[in-house]
Amino acid sequence: MKTDILIVGSGCSGLYAALHLPADKQITIITKADLESSDSFLAQGGICMLRDERDYDNYYRDTMKAGHYENNPESVDIMIRESQRVIADLISYGVDFEREADGSLAFTKEGAHSEKRILFHEDITGREITSKLLERVRERPNVTLLEYTTMVDLIEEKNVCYGAVLRMQDDSLETIEAKFTILACGGIGGLYRHSTNFRHLTGDALAISIRHGIKLENVNYVQIHPTTFYTENEEERSFLISESVRGEGALLLNKNMERFVDELQPRDVVTKAILAQMEKDGTDHVWEDLRPIPKDELHSHFPNIVAYCREHGYDPETECIPVVPAQHYFMGGVKVNSDSATSMKQLYAIGETACNGVHGKNRLASNSLLESLVFAGRATTDVILHYASVKENPELFKKVRLEKYQDREAFGKENSDLVLKAISQAEWIMEEEAILNSEGSME
Repeated sequence: MKTDILIVGSGCSGLYAALHLPADKQITIITKADLESSDSFLAQGGICMLRDERDYDNYYRDTMKAGHYENNPESVDIMIRESQRVIADLISYGVDFEREADGSLAFTKEGAHSEKRILFHEDITGREITSKLLERVRERPNVTLLEYTTMVDLIEEKNVCYGAVLRMQDDSLETIEAKFTILACGGIGGLYRHSTNFRHLTGDALAISIRHGIKLENVNYVQIHPTTFYTENEEERSFLISESVRGEGALLLNKNMERFVDELQPRDVVTKAILAQMEKDGTDHVWEDLRPIPKDELHSHFPNIVAYCREHGYDPETECIPVVPAQHYFMGGVKVNSDSATSMKQLYAIGETACNGVHGKNRLASNSLLESLVFAGRATTDVILHYASVKENPELFKKVRLEKYQDREAFGKENSDLVLKAISQAEWIMEEEAILNSEGSME
């Protein structure tokens, strides 16, 4: 197989990238499952936008504070400055954001935000955005979409990427030549017992990067979402109870139905408070009370959350619902610069797979969709800029031995082990550094 640009992943960042590449280039998008099984479709809360210059300092400060000031300041500035352009793009693609009575965009607020700056579509903002992007991509004759197709390995020589090895839907193995490859593979939730992510998202791009010496960044920065619907079914993907409900007034309660935390603090702070309360109470969950939200707002803004709770035996109009923290988002990833270029030439990474430093140690609510789109756009600009100087190496593909990838199960386990080991090692290093710093400050 041969293409001009290979995009690995069909979430919002991969689709947005495809829409911003030239129409005269052949683009191939592969996805590990079906086209709608990406975490982008699951995003509930919304997408941030700088409303005007008066909010810039507050938005910047909120993002940095949530990230424990470990964010990359340049990346944060880029994301905020380019937010209005991205939102205009989305509206032009047909995305239907909530509007006020006068037709202006409606904004909501979530935890750790000092102002209302979040656009939304009911409680399925990710589905609204990603489905419209997918519709527009399907209209492009230069884009080929391949479902149930997995990237098994990259094909590279002397730190230049020339394409990939793919496992096709029929389990056959093929190579694909590409002038540029863009990794948009999503997160790592499939590695965890409790996660809001699809189970097939297991950090494939990280494992492949480790094998090829591609630089990673902050791989132990894994965000736990404070509130997912509690279930005793260990095989069920955790259903997110959006932070937006707390932004609109929902409360967190202990087993005695007493409030125990400021619900609008950053996610990691609220998560720690919930876990501490669960241990104190000897329970597997805490309670979330959505009854302070006016009924009309509850049904217009959060219809899918209401429906899910009712399907599982709870009516949020009249009773509290059980919630528990779960793995939600990956702030680390394949290290990229401000143009989403990795340490390997002709290879880019965008979305949750990438780490450009926007989020620091902890992501601010509703920054993920925006960050993914902003830096996907920047990747395509850089691809176009360097297209004339691209290197090709067709002879390299004759040397690829596909038989070493035959055992799908063994290869998948090896990938998972590589990623979990990298996360564990990074965590250990951080703990050791903290101990040394603590000892140094005592001297």
